Amino acid sequence: MDKFAVLGCGVVGSGVVELFEKNKALIEKRSGRKLEMAYILDLRDFPDRPYGSKVVKSIDTILADPEVTVVAECMGGIEPAFTFVKACLEAGKSVATSNKELVAAKGDILLQTAKDHHCNFFFEASVGGAIPIIRPLHKCLAANDFSAIAGILNGTTNFILGKMITADMDFASALALAQEKGYAEKDPTADVEGHDACRKICILSSLAFGKHVYPESVHTKGIREVELKDVKLCMQLGYAIKLIARVQRLENGKILPTVMPMAVADDNLLSDVNGVYNAVMVRGDGISKAMFYGRGAGKFPTASAVLGDMIEEVQLSDTIPAQTWENVGSADFIEDFSQFSAERYFRTSAANAEALTEVFGEGVSEILTMDDHESVFTVAREMNVTEVEDAVKALSAKGIRVLAEYPILQP
Repeated sequence: MDKFAVLGCGVVGSGVVELFEKNKALIEKRSGRKLEMAYILDLRDFPDRPYGSKVVKSIDTILADPEVTVVAECMGGIEPAFTFVKACLEAGKSVATSNKELVAAKGDILLQTAKDHHCNFFFEASVGGAIPIIRPLHKCLAANDFSAIAGILNGTTNFILGKMITADMDFASALALAQEKGYAEKDPTADVEGHDACRKICILSSLAFGKHVYPESVHTKGIREVELKDVKLCMQLGYAIKLIARVQRLENGKILPTVMPMAVADDNLLSDVNGVYNAVMVRGDGISKAMFYGRGAGKFPTASAVLGDMIEEVQLSDTIPAQTWENVGSADFIEDFSQFSAERYFRTSAANAEALTEVFGEGVSEILTMDDHESVFTVAREMNVTEVEDAVKALSAKGIRVLAEYPILQP
């Protein structure tokens, strides 16, 4: 019999416990092992819960039990999660986690620790909740040379932007609704400023390209500044504004990870990802592109992914070689954001077709003019950040202000 422990009995941790108890017979059949939930590490007591007798207060109790072979880390944050997970791995106990902050910041260390002690550190639940994406990247798609990954990786921001589109809400009203429904935290900073999506694209980038990408290396911009006016105007032009987490390998071999609002064309499948759902589009030389879609968060969807990792871990006798990356000691393999290049959507303070064409050259779409004399158009040629900054200065010299600008996601 294999014993396992759960670190943290909050939303995800309690979901792991409850889903395991509900589907225990099915999980044991699929894993080919008898399983017992031996411990739950939490500072609180749960006297009214069926699993109340399993609660312990010290990680040492779990570390000292040689029969515990797998641990589910559901605490969140970096500390004490990092210290506890590292200690479990050093004791030869495999760990499955939903903690994207931990994986993004310390994944290279924990993967190496697992390898050194012949166990595994799995984190399917850290990206996309119930959506299988980590395992497909290093197993099903392992024969591919990846060129890009782009996705909607935060359900809260996707819900907010969706309400701005469908319910004619401004950002503040849509955020309040998300908080009312429990999709956004009281302090929504991690979601709306893009930090959550940043951690997730760090994990996907590291796995796809084999080198640890830290959050500080990723240009990250959230959705606070997205205006309802631009949401509506983009719709008229055939685009939806989405918070896109993206990484692309450039021709010079470097990669460029980003998180920011982008205009997504209606014929791109990501434009139809609505509500709290997530989706990830993967490009590889063998598959062209593949899309993964589903609920990106929630108690039981996330618990499902954690338990899926645990089922595989109890079946393994050593570290798997595919799910890993290395810390190369520098960020030289990451391109500077100034080289980010894309077609663009613009809203300007005046509709001067001659001036706009003079600044942007060919590729300016039909210019839409609003009652307030503002103009909206797209530029159908790729412009990098420096070129956009130069264009803004050139327009300013002609008395035209750029009021909004969004890169357009490639098909």
